[in-house]
Amino acid sequence: MFKAGKVAIIGRPNVGKSTLLNALIKEKLCIVSKKPGTTRDNIQGIISGEGFQVAFMDTPGMHRPKTLLGKSMVQRASASLLESDLILVLIEAYAGITEEDKRVFCRLEPGKINFLIINKIDKIDKRQILPVMKEAQKFPFKEIIPISALKKDGTAIVFEKILEYLKEGFPFFPEDQLSDKNERFFVQEIIREKVLEETYQEVPHSIAVSVEEMKEKKDRSNRDMCYIRAHIYVERKSQKGIIIGKNGQMLKKIGECSRKEIEDLLQKKVFLDLWVKVYEKWRENPFALKDLGY
Repeated sequence: MFKAGKVAIIGRPNVGKSTLLNALIKEKLCIVSKKPGTTRDNIQGIISGEGFQVAFMDTPGMHRPKTLLGKSMVQRASASLLESDLILVLIEAYAGITEEDKRVFCRLEPGKINFLIINKIDKIDKRQILPVMKEAQKFPFKEIIPISALKKDGTAIVFEKILEYLKEGFPFFPEDQLSDKNERFFVQEIIREKVLEETYQEVPHSIAVSVEEMKEKKDRSNRDMCYIRAHIYVERKSQKGIIIGKNGQMLKKIGECSRKEIEDLLQKKVFLDLWVKVYEKWRENPFALKDLGY
C-alpha cells in the first residue's frame, strides 16, 4: 500500500510554519525570519520514502491584510485549504488560542483532517501546555500535538500521525523532486532572507527581489560558474539608502551572505550582481505584483 497526500501548514504570521516544513522534510527549503510576513507564496516541500510521498505546503500567515500584496498572500493561504488532504494548524504555546487563531479555525472545512500543532513549547514551562491542550479539545481537531519546530521536538510524531491518516494514493511528483518551485525562485528567496536579516523593522515588508538574469558562464580558470543579476525593489528612496548602506557596505554584506548560500544550492561558483531599485507603492499595484510573481 502506497500512501500519498498534500498537507497544508497554516496559521497566523510568525508561528513557525516555515520552520516546521523545513524540520519535516529535513532540508532548509523555506526562508525563515523573525519578521512577520516572510512567507509570501505557497511553497511545496516534498518528502518521498518507501511506501509514501507527502507534499507539505508552507503558506503565508493568515492576517487582516492592509495592502493588495497582503490580500494576495491571504488568498493563497486560503487556496491551500482546498488543495490539501490534511491541514496542520499552528499556534504558539505561550500565546494559547488567541482570537486571531480562532478566526483561522473558522476557515477550516469540516470534512478535512485537521491537526492542531502547538508550537514553541521550548519557550514555556511544560505544565503550561496542558490548559492549552484542554481548551483545544473544544475544536474539531483529529490530533493535538505539542512541538518545538526549532528544536525538532515532537516533529517525528507529527510525521508519523500524518502517515497514519493519509489515504492510499499515487505520488504527485518524481521521487527525487524536493519542491514545486524552481532554482530561480529559491535564489530570489535566499536574497530576500538576507535582506530581512540585516535591515531595520520598517524595511522588510517593502522589499521584493527579482532575478533578471541567470546564466552559465566560464570563470577566468575556465571553470563553470553561474552569473546572476538580481534587483532588490523597495518603495522609497530612504529604504534604498538603508539597503545600500554607507559606502555600499550593507549591500556588500547582503551579497556575500546570499552568494555563499546560493553556491550551496546550485553546487557551483556564483557571481552575484545586485542592484537596488525604487518601485513606488508596488505592494498596491496589481501590475507590479504580477511582474514580481505575486
